[in-house]
Amino acid sequence: MPALAALACSVAMAADIRVGPNESIQRIADAARLAQDGDTVTILPGHYRGDVALWQQDRLTIRGLGDGPVLDADGQSVEGKAIWVIRGGTIVIDNITFRGARVAHFNGAGIRFERGKLTVRSSRFVDNETGIMTSNDPNARLQIENCTFSRAPRHAGALHHLLYVGRIAYFSLRGSRVEGGYNAHLVKSRARTQRIEYNWLVDGPDGEASYSLEFPEGGAATVIGNIIGQSASTSNLTLISYGAEGYRWPDNRLVLSHNTLINDRSGGGRFLQVWQHDAHAAPTVMARNNLLVGVGVFALGNPGEFIDNPGLVPATDRNDADAYRLERDSLLRGHVEAAPMWRGIALQPTHEFAPPAGTRPLTAPRRWAPGAFQTPPAQ
Repeated sequence: MPALAALACSVAMAADIRVGPNESIQRIADAARLAQDGDTVTILPGHYRGDVALWQQDRLTIRGLGDGPVLDADGQSVEGKAIWVIRGGTIVIDNITFRGARVAHFNGAGIRFERGKLTVRSSRFVDNETGIMTSNDPNARLQIENCTFSRAPRHAGALHHLLYVGRIAYFSLRGSRVEGGYNAHLVKSRARTQRIEYNWLVDGPDGEASYSLEFPEGGAATVIGNIIGQSASTSNLTLISYGAEGYRWPDNRLVLSHNTLINDRSGGGRFLQVWQHDAHAAPTVMARNNLLVGVGVFALGNPGEFIDNPGLVPATDRNDADAYRLERDSLLRGHVEAAPMWRGIALQPTHEFAPPAGTRPLTAPRRWAPGAFQTPPAQ
């Protein structure tokens, strides 16, 4: 009872702290110092230049109003790391733009996530050396929903991953758009468990990223319903890489189901590279009902089960979702069977990516098509 009473008191005392040009609190950094556990920080639209912040609360919601505030780093950072450093408990960030992070070590992030459980929703990361970067805390959990990451800086010799996840317990990326890489990867994750669902991970015609999706140390990775593509100017032959640096985790399992994989390189490449360092410790791979667009190798040389992954040649030069939807009368509709459960994992998608970022529910079709989209293009 005393614990319940304390919780009720805490909820009753939770405050809504407003930040804006005409509010009593005009700087986000001041709100970060004033906020207590359980509070909500509401940031009004506007440009906040050099207003960097460290968040260490146990429970906190930070939300932007309207079109969302724009946080320009303007040469400033917290601890030489990021526009915001998150070092707390359970924190939710919603509708914020992070832009222009630069630091001495060339890995300035919009957000540096170091500890706790962080959920980032409907936010935008533009022109940062790294959009979001995490620590290697084995208990940390990161969920990203309906966000956009774009415009990696073009610094010769630097590796600016748009999204870089360290050795944390759990990482999920859902309904998000990642594009415009340069030299480094669109998404790189070393997490123990990771779910990548219903995203647009397509570098775009102006992008020059390396891998579009990399799991360098393996882990349990479930990749369902995504559009994943390299540009014609990619610096790497491989689209998705798994285990390039070895297998750190006890469960090393890669599931690829109902993804649309795109290779725009005229000379072709590899849609997937699963690295095998030890014949006695090979990872488990299931790849089913994926659609391969362009020229490249998928199953060849990789371990695992590969079922019903047809190809389309050549790749389209369009960069919109409708370009990768099968026509209503496509012969590939009904070409694949409804994917069954596999080792306790549901392989059928329940949503589709909805541009520019987000998802929409998917009603199971009468005839399944390979790839990320079941609905045909708009007429």
